[in-house]
Amino acid sequence: MREVPSWLRTRPYAFAALLAAALLVANVVSEPNFAKPANWPSELAALAPLALVAMASTPSILSGGGGLDISVGPLAVLANVVLVEWLLPHGTLGSAWIAIPLLIALGAAIGAINGLLVAVARYQPVIATLCTFFVVAGVITKIAGAPRAVPHGTWTADLGDQVWVVPGALLLIAIPLVIWYALSRSAYHRNLFATGGNDATAFSSGIDVAATRIVAYALGGAFAAVAGIALTALVQSTQAAGYAQFTLIALAAVALGGTQFGGGRGGLVASLLGATCIYLLQTLLGAVGVSSSWLNFVYGALLVAGVVIGAKVVAPRSREAFA
Repeated sequence: MREVPSWLRTRPYAFAALLAAALLVANVVSEPNFAKPANWPSELAALAPLALVAMASTPSILSGGGGLDISVGPLAVLANVVLVEWLLPHGTLGSAWIAIPLLIALGAAIGAINGLLVAVARYQPVIATLCTFFVVAGVITKIAGAPRAVPHGTWTADLGDQVWVVPGALLLIAIPLVIWYALSRSAYHRNLFATGGNDATAFSSGIDVAATRIVAYALGGAFAAVAGIALTALVQSTQAAGYAQFTLIALAAVALGGTQFGGGRGGLVASLLGATCIYLLQTLLGAVGVSSSWLNFVYGALLVAGVVIGAKVVAPRSREAFA
């Protein structure tokens, strides 16, 4: 069998980048208005929740130990309903400068609980985050009854359109990317990849593996809360259903972006590219008249494809990190 080119083995995210470019061209051909600058804010607003839940899934996976955080979908929806039901209707708490940090702190706290269950209590990550999945889903049901619209004229409408001349969705997508970039200049970033590559070796090197994983899950929870803000900006109401689909999309995007589910290799930009592929494919299917009932099939197929491609493309035992 022909060997995979070395440039692709060292840059598995390149496959997602090439696929995204091809899908973008296909979307423009099938719907020329897709590329008009006037449509960019709305298109980016629709992409943002998918991209952010994909990025939210990434830190726990990078930390290794089978760290699949399947609670990111419900966490995003929890941030959505808390924002609409509790924060926006109550004056000062509804200010962007207060609401956004509060929601990020809430997501980080729940994510840290996941990390404690995994790293300290030694639960399997899937079991621990499945428990959180159901607990958060129950809280969502309790908080959100009938769908409730966002009060007219709030800052969330700007995030769904433009803030000054910048698409609001770009500002939300930038939050985890800026945090990730800051961490990349720190020892934590190296410790995370070392832990994901081989936790026993990392521990023997003096790395606090438990703390590293707890922080990774906390980061995922914080990014999921940003996804909930992006969801609110997009739909302008509570969205109490569909959190399971968000989790499936997130995992499919991570796999398609080239991040190894075994840990130690990947990054937020890779997951962002994977989510972009999924969004562009979703819009292309809509443009050519494919029924939306096929979307879950497509998400599952992309998840399988991403895992298979990653296994074939990524150099064995390589721990080189990429954005």
